[in-house]
Amino acid sequence: MSHYEAPIREPLVLGDKSYHDITEDIAKPIEGAANKNWYIAFYISLAAMLWGFGCIFYTVGTGIGVWGLNKNIGWAWDITNFVWWVGIGHAGTLISAVLLLFRQKWRMAINRSAEAMTIFAVFQAGLFPIIHMGRPWNAYWVLPIPNQFGSLWVNFNSPLLWDVFAISTYLSVSLVFWWTGLLPDFAMIRDRAVKPFQKKIYSLLSFGWSGRAKDWQRFEEVSLVLAGLATPLVLSVHTIVSMDFATSINPGWHSTIFPPYFVAGAIFSGFAMVQTLLGIMRKVTNLEDYITRMHIEYMNIVIILTGGIVAVAYATEFFIAWYTGSPYENYTYLSVGAATGPYAWAFWSLITFNIITPQLLWFKKIRRSFIWTFIISIAINIGMWFERFDIIAIVLSKGHLPSTWWRFEPTFVDVGIFIGTIGFFFVLFLLYARTFPVIAQAEVKTILKSSGEFYKKRSEQGIPTKPAINVASAEGTSDKNNKE
Repeated sequence: MSHYEAPIREPLVLGDKSYHDITEDIAKPIEGAANKNWYIAFYISLAAMLWGFGCIFYTVGTGIGVWGLNKNIGWAWDITNFVWWVGIGHAGTLISAVLLLFRQKWRMAINRSAEAMTIFAVFQAGLFPIIHMGRPWNAYWVLPIPNQFGSLWVNFNSPLLWDVFAISTYLSVSLVFWWTGLLPDFAMIRDRAVKPFQKKIYSLLSFGWSGRAKDWQRFEEVSLVLAGLATPLVLSVHTIVSMDFATSINPGWHSTIFPPYFVAGAIFSGFAMVQTLLGIMRKVTNLEDYITRMHIEYMNIVIILTGGIVAVAYATEFFIAWYTGSPYENYTYLSVGAATGPYAWAFWSLITFNIITPQLLWFKKIRRSFIWTFIISIAINIGMWFERFDIIAIVLSKGHLPSTWWRFEPTFVDVGIFIGTIGFFFVLFLLYARTFPVIAQAEVKTILKSSGEFYKKRSEQGIPTKPAINVASAEGTSDKNNKE
């Protein structure tokens, strides 16, 4: 493996780091005490989560009537949140699978957290359809399993059933992919552990990883195979979610543009959420040397691209709704009727946050700024939530019969459950940041000599780069270092 890289490229690992330093930095959040920022974030998230769980118990105990649903709008806030959470999960698979296949070095520092985000977001998404059933104890009925109801079978023609398969497949593949990547890092924590109980737990989690060349060879092969399996999932899962709408006959939903446009929107919102999380995480776990301006800038470039695709899709929808001349198309979520009607506030929130705000990222100064990126990423996710809300609430509020026209207004229970899932998501993420290595240390070590600041400076000055002293012979990574 060549240790030289074009000098014009900025380093991906800052500071004078050796292999041992990387191990120390990444193990520190797990072995040391949490800092004050972590506790503040955790208690706020925990409070939100408990409020949400209270609202869920209230809903299940009392009935779906406590939500703002009515005779016409049977889907609203909850399905909006379901689609939003599934979309957020997409960037994790894209970063870990697609960028692995394209051999992108900058994914090394962010893939672990992006994959964890995928899994935690899918957990939140799965909650909503189960609560929406009204009888969550019958949730297993959606699975085609033998039963005593005279072999009652599921409806394979329903896109809601396709959702069950798509999301369970997505969750299982993402989980295996994430765990496989974690094995060498769990082994590193296991070998460093001082407390017997901690050593025992990490021994179980690392599945007997020994760091031999054979382990690494299998690890590389399995990662490639899983990346190949996960890549089609990036496209298929949100395509199937979009078919929940596209296979119906409602004006505004019955549209062939939905699948590609939903996939682009999912990657758009997913990358925005990664930016939000990394902004918080680099402060909470003191990993500023590994998550650098380069990572932020590259992700912002992906956001500009997918944001552009989404903007073109909006323009197409708006134009077609006007061009058809059909009066019913004027009640869809992207139309003159939506822009001037009772939901105008939701329509303009969507346009502002999703189309106008991301254009700021064309400026290099803003694109490389941590603060601006954090603000814009939150704005994009607000915009993407409004997109899902507009698609559902605006389209259902006005149908072919004026007598069925009705508006949706959320109750405190709707809002409470949504805020609860955001809290639950952050509780899971913050606990993960304290117990799992949040950066793939073995992978970052593979790029240290080509993209580390210390080595780049030496190679530019023409000084031969001497290998970093391998202090940690028993850290489960020594064989990787020797291979290099």
